[in-house]
Amino acid sequence: MNFPNGEVRGRRESRHRKKSWLRCAAGRAVLAAPRAQPHAQPRLLAPSSTAHPRRCCPMFRSRRATLVRRLWRQRCAAPGPEDGHGALKPAAHALFKKLKDEELELLVQAVESRGAWESGCVWAPRGDPRGAKQALPPQVLLCRLYRWPDLRQPHELKHLSYCQSAGGRGGCGDAAALCCNPHHFSRLAVPETPPPPYSKSSFSPSWPAEPEHPQLLEFSYNRVEWRDTSLSRSTIRDGYWCKLAYWEHRTRVGRLYAVHEASVNVFCELPRGSGFCLGQLPAAHRSQAVRRARGKIGRGLLLSREPGGVWAYNRSEHPIFVSSPTLGPPGARGLAVLKVLPGYSVKVFDYERAGGLAGWRHPGDGPCDTHSVRISFGKGWGPCYSRQFITSCPCWLEVLLNQPR
Repeated sequence: MNFPNGEVRGRRESRHRKKSWLRCAAGRAVLAAPRAQPHAQPRLLAPSSTAHPRRCCPMFRSRRATLVRRLWRQRCAAPGPEDGHGALKPAAHALFKKLKDEELELLVQAVESRGAWESGCVWAPRGDPRGAKQALPPQVLLCRLYRWPDLRQPHELKHLSYCQSAGGRGGCGDAAALCCNPHHFSRLAVPETPPPPYSKSSFSPSWPAEPEHPQLLEFSYNRVEWRDTSLSRSTIRDGYWCKLAYWEHRTRVGRLYAVHEASVNVFCELPRGSGFCLGQLPAAHRSQAVRRARGKIGRGLLLSREPGGVWAYNRSEHPIFVSSPTLGPPGARGLAVLKVLPGYSVKVFDYERAGGLAGWRHPGDGPCDTHSVRISFGKGWGPCYSRQFITSCPCWLEVLLNQPR
């Protein structure tokens, strides 16, 4: 059938408009589909949020959990001979739960600075953490975790003089609490058998049954006294308990340093510390050997006067060598030079034994003050070393004790 051109054109336009309308209707249906089910999106997001909870945790992470994670990252890399990787984790986390947030912050500061900064006591209840596989006292647990993986018993440790828990006193008058800050402890050296060319410790016959009971001491120091004084008996009334002299080979550098406080640091580099700073002592000419030895002093040592004697704690990263008339076994005539490893402490002078040492002489060195201690940084001397006398050591310290009346 033949249609006029105008009618054909009209029918084509009508079909085209119908198809366009159908396309638009289909598009509106697709766009309206999500609006018809507004609950579909939450249903899809709910499983993903549960499957990956860590993605949302940093915003809501607690301060305490962050501190615990920082503490666990600072543990010793190599476990002890009796511990596998992660064996101490249940006991450590059980102990962390008992500490307050402030104590956790103090513990983080101590372990992250590795004892370079002064930190307060971290008080924990006495006894073992319940629910842990290994029954360890808190101080042994943390010292093994952060300092000495091979530590076994609490009597191998000694409170440093400035720790408020020294002598069995708890914090705030609470005897049921004790300090477990691992950097408030030193490790007691033990005699070696058979004796090597040098010894790591004093010749104490056995471990002490309980820690020593020093007085409650504060970690404070006096400034350097640059007044040149002698150590004659007429100056004992000055009130110091010792004077320190620093030597490089046979040359004394600087003036005598009088110590009035109960403990003193001797160091070259100690962040946030005070005491006798050897790095500030001038010297016109220093040999390469002296410069190398001075570079190993670092944090140096802590000298403390405690009941019955004087203790030296090695804070540096290198050994120190000590000698005094009371270090050898009773009746010994030879020179005892003892090696003290980093983190260890030794009773370098015993006041009770010093009474019967009149006329004692350093073998080969001539007369020597019986109330004195000699400490060499990094280099040993004596019969078993190439250096026969301490004056051959690059850097050494002489501790001249004030004789008690």
